[in-house]
Order: sequence, then structure tokens, then C-alpha cells
Amino acid sequence: MKTEVKKIDNNTREINVEVSGDVVKNKFEEVFKRISSEAKVPGFRPGHAPMDILEKQFSAVAHEQVLKELIPDIYNQAVNKEELDVIELPQISEVKLDNNSLSFKAKVEISPDIDIKNYRHIPVNYKNVSVAEDEVKRSIDSFKESRKLEKLDDSLARSLGYPSLVELEKVLEKQIFLQKENNQRQKLESEIIDNLLKGLDFKLPQSLVKRQLEDMLRQAKLDLALKGVPREKIDAQEGKMREELDPEARNQVKVYLVLSAIAKKENIPLDDHMPRKVMEFLLREANWKITD
Repeated sequence: MKTEVKKIDNNTREINVEVSGDVVKNKFEEVFKRISSEAKVPGFRPGHAPMDILEKQFSAVAHEQVLKELIPDIYNQAVNKEELDVIELPQISEVKLDNNSLSFKAKVEISPDIDIKNYRHIPVNYKNVSVAEDEVKRSIDSFKESRKLEKLDDSLARSLGYPSLVELEKVLEKQIFLQKENNQRQKLESEIIDNLLKGLDFKLPQSLVKRQLEDMLRQAKLDLALKGVPREKIDAQEGKMREELDPEARNQVKVYLVLSAIAKKENIPLDDHMPRKVMEFLLREANWKITD
């Protein structure tokens, strides 16, 4: 297989691919063998029609099937050979096929080359989490107001599944603590992301931005529908929503690509868990400053 890669721009490559010999010849034989076993040729039992008759009657069908089966396989081999990090389906053009050779061009969008270096020892500020008595009291007052109660006592606590008011207060305190811890975690992750993105400038692949924007738009429209907003009103707001969501979509793609670049350097698998695993790695390697 011969391959030649041409750079179109930072994120786009065109691969010229050419393969000949047994690969193409064997695929034609395989396809015609299947056609022979299935085709109905007058005067011959299935599987017994001469090859010259099959080639005359089914050449177009065989040609199409060979392309359908060979191009994806050869394309993937070419991408692996050239070690291209492709992020979108290719645009195939200039396809030429005869009995002994296949050639085509594949235009692909690739992940940008991100030169990220100082991602270890990122400074993060951690504040010890605690829950004050007045926070628990405010939570109880809010609980009373939401249920329109005059007072909370052991009897009411038991009706809610707790042995006493003290135990209910402990549960509310724990909920407040967990919420504050979660907020703290989000704050730390934001500090790390901001630090990573500082000074990084690269062209975002438009296919990823478009895909992310469409996902966010679909979710936003679903949220409005679940709130009872009429479909006509949602459709009327689509242009505005798309415009408002675009910056966040671009930011999310940028963050994902930066995390992917770190994952590749640290041999972290590029699967659905990659962003979480990279963030855990960055937190472990961070320079922590702990305050009360």
C-alpha cells in the first residue's frame, strides 16, 4: 500500500492511497464467489455459472461491493500507517478501481498538535470544609418553611424516618458538608483548567465544535420542553440559544483536547473515563495550599 499525506491546514490532511495486487484481486474473487452462490443465471445451477458470464452480468454489482468492503479497511490501514489522530469521518474522493488496483483520496480532520508542558505541580488552593451551627439552623428553618411547619420536634423527625430531631440535624449537617465539599472540588478543577488553558492557542476542529454545540442545543431544547415551554416557542428561540451556547461549546472542546493531550503523554486510555482520570492525575500532581 502506498500512502502520501498532504497538509491542507493545521487540522486537515488529505491522504492519497493506492493499493494493488493480491489485495484487490482476492477481494474481487471473494465477491464473485458470493455472487455465484446467490445469483440466478439461466441455464446454470447456483454456484456453477462460468466466471466470464458472471463478470459480464454482475460486474457493476461486484465493483460496488468491492469498493464498499475495501475502502474502509484500506483507509483504516492508511490512517494507522501515517499515525494520524483522526477525529471525524473522512471525505472520500477520486476513487479509481480496476481488477488489480484501487486508489482514492481521503480528506480528514485531525486532532490539533497541542504542545502542553507545565501540567504537573499546578497550584491549587484548598480550604478545609466545615459546617457552622448557624448553617444547620438555616437549613432547618428552610425545611420548616418549605413544609409550612410551626416547629420541628422528635415526633416530626420520626415521621420523616429519623429517631430524633438531633439525628435529623446530623443528616442535614452531613448534606451541607457534602455540598460544600462538592463545590470545593469544582473550584479546584476550575483552577486547574484555567491554569492549563493559560497561554494555549490552537485552532479548534470545527467538526468537534459543531457536534458539541448540537448536543448542548438538543439538551437545552429538551430542558425547555420538560418545563412545559411550547415547541413553537422553543423553535423560535433556537437561533438565540445557538449563539449563546457557542462560546461554551468551544471552551468544552478546547478543554477536552487539552486533557486528551495530557492523556496521551501519560498513557491514560482515551475512553469515556479519560477526562475524569486525567483530572484525578492532575489533582494528585498538583501543588496544594491548604487553609482553614
